[in-house]
Amino acid sequence: MPMRVAVVQFAPKIGEVQYNVEKATKLLSDVEPGTVDLVCLPEMIFSGYVFKDADAISPYLEDPETGPTSRFCAALSKRLGCYVIAGYPEALGPAEPRSTIIMENYEHEEVGANSAMVYAPDGTRVGNYRKTNPFETDKTWAKPGTGFATYNLPHPLRTLALGICMDLNAQPPALWTLEDGPYELAQHCVDARANVLLLLNAWLDSGAPSDDGKDWSTLNFWVARLRPLWAESSAGGHGDEDGPETTVIVCNRSGEENGEKFAGTSAIYSLRRGSGRPRLLHSMDRTTEGVAIWTV
Repeated sequence: MPMRVAVVQFAPKIGEVQYNVEKATKLLSDVEPGTVDLVCLPEMIFSGYVFKDADAISPYLEDPETGPTSRFCAALSKRLGCYVIAGYPEALGPAEPRSTIIMENYEHEEVGANSAMVYAPDGTRVGNYRKTNPFETDKTWAKPGTGFATYNLPHPLRTLALGICMDLNAQPPALWTLEDGPYELAQHCVDARANVLLLLNAWLDSGAPSDDGKDWSTLNFWVARLRPLWAESSAGGHGDEDGPETTVIVCNRSGEENGEKFAGTSAIYSLRRGSGRPRLLHSMDRTTEGVAIWTV
């Protein structure tokens, strides 16, 4: 049974939550019930992403049960009868321990987490994941998660690993080599026997030119960071065409925000362990705003 995935990519307006919710709702309005198994939306898609500090983002932190992203996901999952996974800025609970963030000329208590919520086809929330590896923008306000997440879902999604943007990169000090890694998220997928990896991103544009509107430098980097899921074994040979397959979905935002430009180029890959050949199945353009429905 094939897997049908709806990938939402657009340029939100920072701080205009209702506008962004309405835009996503309109983009998805033509998707009919029963036609997709999963809808995914990028990292912090309704709030925007580039907030300078904790005070700037605090008005947009959401309760994971009742906030605007939760209400959107609950309604959409119920309407379409599918799983919905979306990124959002999560407010910390009142009794939750908070560390003090100390940076050069900046000190503030953690106020939230860069998170993703998972909604089931009946409109109930079945998962909440916090970004494990914060980007510089997150470090002024967000409490890091405690590790990558995996969800055991019904066929055809089955074992789904979930990460957010910077989770794909090597953790600090962020030094890695193509041969030796480290490849933390890819290794998590191997260990968990994940057949799907979903990344919700607000990934910046590489700035590299292209003739077809796609950020090929970024597409190549994403798959390079997943090398353990497709590289040939050390024994060599012609590649294993029967190794375990992982479908990788990268749901990225587009547009510009506070001087930062995002790569768009949401994509889906088929990575087969030991094959030596990563396969890009589909991708969007850098500036596309819309919904791509891909069947794999």
